[in-house]
Amino acid sequence: MTSLWTSSDIAAATGGTASCDFAVTGVAFDSREIGMGDLFVAMPGSATDGHRFVDGAFASGAAGAIVSHPVDGPHVLVTDTASALDALGIAARARTTAQVIGVTGSVGKTGTKEALAAALGRRPDARVHRSVKSYNNHTGVPLSLARMPADSDHAVLEMGMNHAGELAALTRLVRPHVAIVTAIAPAHIENFASIDAIADAKAEIFEGLKPGGTAIIPFDSPQRDRLADHARACGATVVTFGGGEGADVRARDIVPVARGTMVTAVMPRAELVFTVGQSGAHWVSNALAVLAAVHAVGGDLAIAGLALAELEDLAGRGARLTVAARGGTALVLDESYNANPASMAATLAVLGNEQARRRVVVLGAMRELGTQSDALHAGLAEPLLAAGVELAILVSHGMAPLAEALHDRLDVRHVPDAQSAAAMLTDVLTDGDAVLVKGSNSIGLSAVVAALHPASATGS
Repeated sequence: MTSLWTSSDIAAATGGTASCDFAVTGVAFDSREIGMGDLFVAMPGSATDGHRFVDGAFASGAAGAIVSHPVDGPHVLVTDTASALDALGIAARARTTAQVIGVTGSVGKTGTKEALAAALGRRPDARVHRSVKSYNNHTGVPLSLARMPADSDHAVLEMGMNHAGELAALTRLVRPHVAIVTAIAPAHIENFASIDAIADAKAEIFEGLKPGGTAIIPFDSPQRDRLADHARACGATVVTFGGGEGADVRARDIVPVARGTMVTAVMPRAELVFTVGQSGAHWVSNALAVLAAVHAVGGDLAIAGLALAELEDLAGRGARLTVAARGGTALVLDESYNANPASMAATLAVLGNEQARRRVVVLGAMRELGTQSDALHAGLAEPLLAAGVELAILVSHGMAPLAEALHDRLDVRHVPDAQSAAAMLTDVLTDGDAVLVKGSNSIGLSAVVAALHPASATGS
């Protein structure tokens, strides 16, 4: 494989000292992810120090390491390994000529990032880099940059935040040519005074835009004008996407099909009929943002439409799994990775459109909702009933307000943890059921999915 970094490159980027000459083909700070030829960054941690795993990383095939004290094996010695990772990410960004797209938003970041990478990468000769998993924070973003090959044509990088100021720092590392805000919703609302404050924090992504950059924002959002004002203040060209008249990239016709949705998208100088290979209005919105970004970087819209039709399921984010059930099989919609009020409502609507003998939900509490938590949980009752759910297994204490709101309206089972939910679901699941599994990642509902379909465990 072509080397990603040489020891001299790493030393120059980080201000460190190389113990010897070596070259690496990848970068990781989790020793469990080390592959042959990788660079291991021994990061400090609140619970444990990455230096404890240097020997294991070399045993797994690491070709070198970034460390803050000498070790046995090829390494670059630095003062601070976290700062060194930032520096390596900055160096990766500086050396590439790739068109860089940053993606943020309260919901839909990872799906949009994956779909955009697929749309730009469908050509056989395309060289597209993207952040993996949800590596979107103060360590994940520089890692994703450090992994970017110098000859990439495009890079699609996800950026997240749960406090004001976080995106401002991340976007200055990424320096995107295009910045997407997928949606604004009350995720992490406990850390903000209002939804408008969340919009302001998301708009920080525009601060890092390259001169002449493009800001892609949701037309139908109540915070649209607020986002647009922030973007224009940063010198960006604003492009909107959505269903409303006046959106620059607009879904004129939306028709559900057997697997996904057929969409007619109207753009300033083009019209495209395509299929989104994932179900739900939220995926239509994601797809429109993708088309806007592809157009902004001069990509091929027709090829992007084909890629959107071929979207693969994402574990924990909408994967559709057929599992064994009493008397036959059942469908599981795996949305176990995360949840907030907007994404809960969107995926409940998807469940409501499924043809099923019975619709079942396993819902875990939504985190970081602050003083609004009880009301936002109870507010899920109406979309849940509208979806035609007959059995709701609600997980953890945080779901108590929803259990109370649904009292006497359908069959509700309130359980303390994911293990209890898995045991209950396994016992009651029957042929023809459709089950939505969704909750904040800390609730651990991936264990419910894994109990029914062991090969699906997300490991996140």
